[in-house]
Amino acid sequence: MSGPFAGLIEKRTLTRWRKAAAGAETLDPTALKALRARARALSRHVDEVLHVTEGRLALPAAGQAAIRRPMHSDWAWRPELWAGPVKGAGHAMAETKIAIGQEARLFHDCALSELSIRQTRNHRAEDIAPYGVRMDVFRFDGSFLSLVVNLPPPAVDGLSLRHLIRLDIRIETEKPLEVFGRINVRHGPNVEQLVREFSGSNGEYEVEFDLSETHMDEARVERAWLDLIFEGPEMNQITLRDVTLSRRPRAEF
Repeated sequence: MSGPFAGLIEKRTLTRWRKAAAGAETLDPTALKALRARARALSRHVDEVLHVTEGRLALPAAGQAAIRRPMHSDWAWRPELWAGPVKGAGHAMAETKIAIGQEARLFHDCALSELSIRQTRNHRAEDIAPYGVRMDVFRFDGSFLSLVVNLPPPAVDGLSLRHLIRLDIRIETEKPLEVFGRINVRHGPNVEQLVREFSGSNGEYEVEFDLSETHMDEARVERAWLDLIFEGPEMNQITLRDVTLSRRPRAEF
């Protein structure tokens, strides 16, 4: 986006899309479908640029959005929900399996949803992540509530039974509730699961998942995801100020 002709090209591009928007009402269905496909393709790239730029310019500044990395860590990550603004991150009466951004989904088994979820902006001095996630739960007639986050490919690249996966969260609730973290690793047709409970419902916590406790087939690892599980969430406000994950090989003796 630099050089002597960049401004001219950008101006012509904006003019072309302005004319396309103005003429969309009169297009025949075939041309309208083609225009929609082009607009959607462009929108995906624009959304990616906005996610990165707004996340970097957000407060707390990206330069301060550090991730605690234990010594010898070979991977560390903050999911997009806490790293920058995402599209479609606010839902009232949220239905089960609803997507929040591109990495996360909300799951529950309520007959009638009386819960909302939205991305919030972190402004406090002690906040490290630029964004947080807030759930407001009213009447809850289900048996489970979980926020599922898909881990990116680097998380499972070279994953072995020697690895420890560490989860760090900063959480606030209006009243105490039980919170669990579960790491799931798919290898071939099987899924290994490790569950850890946080010692409280307010504050900053860290738990570790030791993959040596599983029967994971290292040669067939396909994907992994995190479940954040909330027990008895009725009439509560749950705010996840930050979530990060990292992994490191276990020391050998």
